[in-house]
Amino acid sequence: MITKSISVLFLLSCLFSGTTVQAQHIELLTSGTETSLRGLSVVNDAVIWVSGSKGKVGRSMDGGKTWIWTTVPGYEQRDFRDIEAFDEKTAVIIAIAEPANILKTTDGGKTWKTVFTDTTKGMFLDAMDFIDNKRGIVVGDPIDGKVYLATTDDGGSSWKKFTATTLPAMEGEGFFAASGTNIRYQKNGLFTIVSGGKVARLLDPQRTVTLDIIQGREMTGPNSIAINGNHAVIVAGDYDNQPDTTGNCLLSTDGMKTWHAPVTGPRAYRSCVAYITPEQLITCGVPGVDISIDGGNNWKLISPDGYHVCQKAKKGKAVYLAGGKGRIGKLVW
Repeated sequence: MITKSISVLFLLSCLFSGTTVQAQHIELLTSGTETSLRGLSVVNDAVIWVSGSKGKVGRSMDGGKTWIWTTVPGYEQRDFRDIEAFDEKTAVIIAIAEPANILKTTDGGKTWKTVFTDTTKGMFLDAMDFIDNKRGIVVGDPIDGKVYLATTDDGGSSWKKFTATTLPAMEGEGFFAASGTNIRYQKNGLFTIVSGGKVARLLDPQRTVTLDIIQGREMTGPNSIAINGNHAVIVAGDYDNQPDTTGNCLLSTDGMKTWHAPVTGPRAYRSCVAYITPEQLITCGVPGVDISIDGGNNWKLISPDGYHVCQKAKKGKAVYLAGGKGRIGKLVW
């Protein structure tokens, strides 16, 4: 009762003093760097890494107040579509397209070592995920009718093609390198991938499931999946028709056995989704940012500004976003 009274008094004092009480919004931290950012890794509330086009990698160690930008030598014309950071000094990035390259730094981005190269025609690495600081996986577009996968067990210092399971790809099926989040590890150590294009599927080493979500054309389908225990959310869209909301989100509450659409979906094409808490989620795309406070059943637009990727701190509560023209933002509750 005392806490409630204080809250009411605070709101009344703000009202009469002219102070504005803002709802959830995105605080712009920085923009203007000539790069489109699709890679984002938030180590904790202070340490943030981003990666993008024109060979750019950015790092902040003070919660986004200041940034150190690096152009990786020899990669000035390449696009780093995903990044995984382990601390303020160590990170792994993937470069598109041919040849496929994975690079690692252990000195805060001052130097980078190429730790994996595949010159196979048609190579295009899309996203990666790590279950801990050692074990990771990267997914690439299908080669010779098979989903391309490579794994590491030494923190990204070396990689090898994944051969334990072969996942056949269907005609016109691919994986969008939109936000580095179309592949996720589950707590049991299995990985899950969402595909798009002419076919939209959920794939893991044990099964494949066709999804009732937008699909059928080259630029349609799922871009991102977020998993929290038995709960999961997929966001999708039509990149060529971004205002279209048709079939752009699915939810599961039973360990991804069944899926259903939300009551109120995101407002447009979305390229990334992330859990903040089991009930709170954020999703973003070029047309804006939505949040949900009921497990993804209903979404509310909180910003029309475009972002490609959103992530919560691995160790912490802060939520950051990154997008075109070097734009980096932070969710304010």
